[in-house]
Amino acid sequence: MASKNVQVFNDLNFEAEVLKSDVPVLVDFTATWCGPCKALAPIIDKVADEFQGKVKVGKVDIDEAAAIATKYGIRSVPTVLVFKNGVEANRNSGLTTRDKLVGLLGV
Repeated sequence: MASKNVQVFNDLNFEAEVLKSDVPVLVDFTATWCGPCKALAPIIDKVADEFQGKVKVGKVDIDEAAAIATKYGIRSVPTVLVFKNGVEANRNSGLTTRDKLVGLLGV
């Protein structure tokens, strides 16, 4: 079951929720057809629950928000980007661990 702490980012809310956020934002670029993305989902959920209030966590479906994926050069999924003060601070492509994600956040 997906965490209630994981938001959905899209063309309509990306700027407000990610780029103008006053806390770090972890963005999981994903796709419904992607096996490794499905394997990463529970790890993303765990990080969202663990850092609730300190970090914003959300997903971008690359098929539904292709312009955002293109703007940030997403060439494979899953790719996780961390934004701080509206700027990309860290990136990881491929299936990864909770510890690596926390390291990207720097919290």
